[in-house]
Parts: sequence; C-alpha cells; structure tokens
Amino acid sequence: MMLNKFLLALTAASLGMLVSCTAGRDYVRPDMPIPANYKEANYWKAARPMDNVSKEAWWQVFNDSLLDGLEREVIISNQNLAVKEAQFRQALALTDSAASKLYPTVTAGANVSRNRTSANSTGGSSSSSSSSSSPTSSGKSTSSGGTQTTLTNYSLPGALSWELDLWGGVRRAVEANEAGAAASFADLEALRLSTQAQLANNYFQLRSIDLQRQIIEETIRGYEKTLQIVRNRYESGTAGKADVLNAETQLKTTKAQAIDLGVQRAMFEHAIALLAGKAASSFSIPAMPLAYVVPAIPAGLPSELLERRPDIAAAERRVAAANAQIGVAAAAYYPSLTLSPTSGFQSSTISKLLSWPSLVWSLGASLTQTIFDGGLKLSITAQARAGYDAAVANYRQTVLTAFQEVEDALSTNEILQEELKVQEEAVKSAAAAAEVALNQYKAGTISALDLIIVETTALNNKKTAAAIAGRIMSNSALLIKTLGGTW
Repeated sequence: MMLNKFLLALTAASLGMLVSCTAGRDYVRPDMPIPANYKEANYWKAARPMDNVSKEAWWQVFNDSLLDGLEREVIISNQNLAVKEAQFRQALALTDSAASKLYPTVTAGANVSRNRTSANSTGGSSSSSSSSSSPTSSGKSTSSGGTQTTLTNYSLPGALSWELDLWGGVRRAVEANEAGAAASFADLEALRLSTQAQLANNYFQLRSIDLQRQIIEETIRGYEKTLQIVRNRYESGTAGKADVLNAETQLKTTKAQAIDLGVQRAMFEHAIALLAGKAASSFSIPAMPLAYVVPAIPAGLPSELLERRPDIAAAERRVAAANAQIGVAAAAYYPSLTLSPTSGFQSSTISKLLSWPSLVWSLGASLTQTIFDGGLKLSITAQARAGYDAAVANYRQTVLTAFQEVEDALSTNEILQEELKVQEEAVKSAAAAAEVALNQYKAGTISALDLIIVETTALNNKKTAAAIAGRIMSNSALLIKTLGGTW
C-alpha cells in the first residue's frame, strides 16, 4: 500500500512537471513569400472545374477508360510505391517506438535457486535444527563438527524503471518522429502522383504515335495511287523511268517511317507496363489514335499550392521534425530522473510464496547530471540547428520549384495551343497544295519530283500536328501534377 501511494504521488508530481517543461521552441512554419497570381495563367483563367469528375482520380478529366484502368493499376501494383508504403509503415513504427519512452518499463519474473553452504565457513556452524525443520532445506554434520546446509529459495520479483520526461526531450522526439512519418506519407503521395503523371505522359505519347501511324498509313494509300498514275504515264510514254523510281522511293520511304514508329511505340508500351507493375512480355495496348480533347483545368491560386503539393508537404514536415530535434538536443543539458521501485514475493517454501509475510519491496530513484562530455552536447545541438536551417532552405527551394513548374506548364500549354492552331492551318494549306500538284502532274505541267516534294511537305505537316497534339495532352497531365493532382 505504501508503495502504491508513493508511486501515485510521484506520478502526479511528474505529470505536473511534464506539462510545464518542454525544451526547445514550438514549431512555426517558415515564412515564404507567395505571389498573388500565376504569371502565365492567361489561357487557363477561362477554365472551369469539372464537378462530375473525382479530384482524386484526376486522370478522369481525359475521359479515357483505358487510361483510367492503367492509372488504378499504378496504385495497386507499382513496386516503387510498394517500397514507399513500407517505408511509411516503418516511420509509423518509429513514432510508436519513441512514444513508448513516455511510459515506465515493468518487468516480472520467477526464480528458484538451491544453495549449499560450506561446513568450514562461519555460516556453516549455524544451527542445524532450523535448517532441518524446513521442508526445503537439509543439514548434514561433518567430521569437523560443522554443518552443511542446503537451502531452496523461491521468488517472484517485479521491477519498474521509469526515466521521467521532465524536460520534454522524449516528447520532442515523438514530435520529430510524427513529423517524419507525415513526411514519409507525403513522399508516398508525391511518388504516386509523379508515377501516375508519367504514365499519362507515356500513354498520350503512345496515342500520338498511333495517330501519326494512322496518318502515314492513309498517306501510303495515296502514294500507292500516285505511283500507279506515274506508271501509267510511263507506259504511255509521257513520263520517264526516273519518275517511276522517285515515286517508288517515296512510297517505300514512307512505309519505313511507319515501321520505325513501331519502335517508339514499343518503348512507350513497355514503360507503361513497368509503371503499372506488369511484365512487359505479357502486356499490350491496342492501337487507337489520339483523341485530342484538352480538359478544362483551373490553375487556382498560388497560395493553394502549399496545401496541394505533397512534395511541399513533405519538405515542410521535415522542417517540423528538425525543429523538434533541437528540443531533443536542448533537453539533454538538464539532469535526468529515473525511478526504479521493485517489489515481489520471496520464500524458502513454495506454499508460503504468495503470503503477506513473503512480500518484499524497495524504492529507488536516481538523479543524473552530466558534468563534462568534451563538448558532445554542444556539437549535437549545433548539428540539430544546422539540420533545421538546411530543412528550411530545402522547404523554400521546393516551394520556388513548384511555382516554376506550374508557370512552365501553364506557358507551355498556352504556347502549344497557339502553335497547333497555326500548324493546323499549315496542314490545310499543304493538303490543298498536294491536291493541286497532283492535278498539275496529271496535266503534265510539273514533274513527278515536284509532286513528291509537295506531298512530302503535306505528310510532314500532318505528323507535326499530331506530335503537337500529343505534347498538349501530355502537358495537361503535367499541369495537373504540378498543381498537386487536384484543383
């Protein structure tokens, strides 16, 4: 009872001290100048949120069911994400490990020992009657007159050890680990977002190749007709052999371009398989030309970026963790108080082991203060402060980089949109020129070489337009990623 009262009073006093004393300064997020608006948001001001689309499944703005399925596979099967998820669970376990130091350590055990005394020692001359009267002891007389005694002892010891967190060092360590776990989760989210954006980029590039290949295949059919016209003119004597050879060269070169696109497509398909956690050998995406529909994505305000971007969140949480580490280092300057009460039962007779007379206990407490450590605490504190300064600088750099990436994505999309408009006009002009040139060749007013030059120009303009469209779609996915995967 006395032990319980002592522990209760000491615990209450300790908790009072715990509440009032915490080494180090409380965390405040570092200041960061935030612009009022995005500089390159002119094009995107007219965009409106798509309320019918989940802001978490951001890729649904592209309205592509195959892309939607692939993106969901990333969450389930991507092995890099599995690594990050495991690291996050490790960080959570470290937090629990740090928090365990706030509580006492209680141990219990069961011991039994059997000891024999020497007949030639002072203890061996003790009364043999008391020894022989115990059922767990035995005595034996020797020729020298002494008595050898064998005793059996049973004990159930219990001990408590508690280093009180008087100065908040443990609480600061818990705070640091909690911030570290939050940063680990933000790392997981940042990798997930980056991986999904990379998959979307590869997917749109693959679809752009499908569109270019469709254009080339349509052009090949046109070139085959042109070649037949040239052969007919050659057979009628109105065209030379060189015209036939040039037309055949144009056709075969264009077929080679179609074959070469297969190499690029295979690379993108294999990359998508890897991101989706699939074996490239058993993974394929059916060919389908790019559906060029740019989604409406409002950029929002720069201040919202601090809440959206997981990489910014990770950097900010590491600042909080570094700040808490300063408190851990500061708490080490103060003395540590450890309580070590013990209690249990001890008896030489097992039947009486749990009786009240067998109860034993002791109270203990130790106060320890480091007098000299060769500057160890000073160096640890300096290291913690330098780590905090580095974390603040990294946080600010991450924010500045995020602003740059958003501005880059906004300006790129605006410029590419304007470029595509001009390129589509060039496609129309080149197509019209090719039609006129074919009629002129049939009339014999231009050579086959002139016709080939005009038709090649028309094909190149179509391919360029398809490539620009693919870049716009890819950059749209990049824009959503730079905005934090939502809006």
